[in-house]
Amino acid sequence: MSAHESMEHAEHAEHASGENKKIALLIAVIALFLALSETLGKGAQTESISKNVEASNLWAFFQAKSIRRTVVQTAADQGKLGLGAAGDAAKAALQKQIDEWQKTAARYRSEPETGEGTEQLAERAKHAEEERDHATAKYHHFELASAAFQIGIVLASATIITGMIALAWISGLLALAGLAFTALGIFAPHALHLAL
Repeated sequence: MSAHESMEHAEHAEHASGENKKIALLIAVIALFLALSETLGKGAQTESISKNVEASNLWAFFQAKSIRRTVVQTAADQGKLGLGAAGDAAKAALQKQIDEWQKTAARYRSEPETGEGTEQLAERAKHAEEERDHATAKYHHFELASAAFQIGIVLASATIITGMIALAWISGLLALAGLAFTALGIFAPHALHLAL
């Protein structure tokens, strides 16, 4: 090998080394974005599960209150049927009991001071479902972002092996797509409907 060839080979190796450093930096930056999207995704997934459990619990409480209200209301209605056949003293006692049952049934329907009437429970459960759906939408965006970042890392790594710079450019574009999905997940999770 001549001195000229040796020098040309060294320049080529130095150029390749410089390119590899740039690709390694690209991989490191994409890996950072991947870690961010994965962390945000896990947080959104946890919130979605938590809100789903909360909504389920509230709907179960709603059903229990509805059953209680129905039982008490049925007892009051049956008591009304017995009013005609009862004597005066029994009528007064029965009417007092009917009034109590009706007050209890009304309290089971609406209890704003505790938030545990069926109307309030249904409202709280629907709100928890909305929060669950919001967190799920965020999670889906973060998952897509993570996929874009992972594929970008693979393509950037392949650039080092193959020397095909086009793969690095595609990797960069995927990183930008991942950042866009991350931003949508954070700021506007319902802006893009994803059926996942």
